[in-house]
Amino acid sequence: MPSTEFQLVTRWVIDASVEDVWRMLNTPETWPEWWPTVKDVTLLRESDEIGIGAVHRMKWSTALPYDLTFEIETIRIVPLSIIEGRAYGELEGIGRWTLQPEGSKCNVRYDWIVRLTKPWMIRLSFILKPVFSWNHAVVMERGRRGLVHRLARDL
Repeated sequence: MPSTEFQLVTRWVIDASVEDVWRMLNTPETWPEWWPTVKDVTLLRESDEIGIGAVHRMKWSTALPYDLTFEIETIRIVPLSIIEGRAYGELEGIGRWTLQPEGSKCNVRYDWIVRLTKPWMIRLSFILKPVFSWNHAVVMERGRRGLVHRLARDL
């Protein structure tokens, strides 16, 4: 795999129902309220009645001294199970949330299959690929903690 491409997998076990986790993940415009690295989400295009076709511009801070902005279009929805989007802008690729119940808990898997587009990142990717992967893990862990805290507060 070229150094500008990433296939990152994140797994969470959340002590909440699939329905509650789905509600939070399926409303990205609320992410800045509970995910500290999500700085802004702007709805650019509404979805259809199922949720497909919505386009959001997302601005993220990171654990490193840079920010990322990209659009993500919802391209697949399987209610209470899968949310998939196509990212374009400073990152390009696919992001997919997969939720599965396990008793009273929810298993969450996030697949982030992207390539870099920022010129400085491309130039340094052969050296910094492990750092970029670490950064993604930190951002995702901050999201997990924020989600757990938000769900505990709301339930």
